[in-house]
Amino acid sequence: MNAKGILDQLMKQAGGSSKEGLGIGKLAGGGALGMLLGTKRGRKLGATGLKYGALAGVGVLAWKAWQHYQQNQQTGQDEGQAMGSGAPGSSEKEVPLEQLEGDAQEQRSLAILEAMIAAARADGHIDADERARLVDQIDALGADDELHAWIEQCMDAPLDAQRIARKADSPQAAREMYLASLAIIDEQNPMERAWLDQLAAALGLAPGVARELESQATSMA
Repeated sequence: MNAKGILDQLMKQAGGSSKEGLGIGKLAGGGALGMLLGTKRGRKLGATGLKYGALAGVGVLAWKAWQHYQQNQQTGQDEGQAMGSGAPGSSEKEVPLEQLEGDAQEQRSLAILEAMIAAARADGHIDADERARLVDQIDALGADDELHAWIEQCMDAPLDAQRIARKADSPQAAREMYLASLAIIDEQNPMERAWLDQLAAALGLAPGVARELESQATSMA
């Protein structure tokens, strides 16, 4: 399905737009990324609300957040052994997205894309026309028929944080999915903030880990 190729292009859009200092309004014509960020809903964000730059290095930033969290822990009692706060292991799955290869990279990309699509739907205001335009923009990035059908399924699926969280195959995947969602969400919107909180809980993220991820996202604003 080449989900990684689609995610790569979204990451490049995010990195380029962030470096150029583009505001949310300028991203309205920015294809799939602008649609995911919610410009079609007339979202009005200040500069501090723009966290899309976090997408440009989602795996590395999520790993950095975990490292900061570890450094700040003195007793290790914050979360016990919750999935999203577990110590890094030697498994191939417990490495940043950018370092994965083959099927592992593709599956991680699908999980992150699904989390992003869910985040874009979190305020409940996407209509049929907006949905069609979003799917068209993702198709324009090179989605094949299989990926197109998968995206349609994601758009049809109920917003269920537990279902999304089950796609995380490791603590690192959970952190990346949450960070990618942060990049899409407007935290000033109560419905979107509530979705983030549900997702963090479903992913098993320690409160401290979630805060570190939010700090990383804010640093990219």
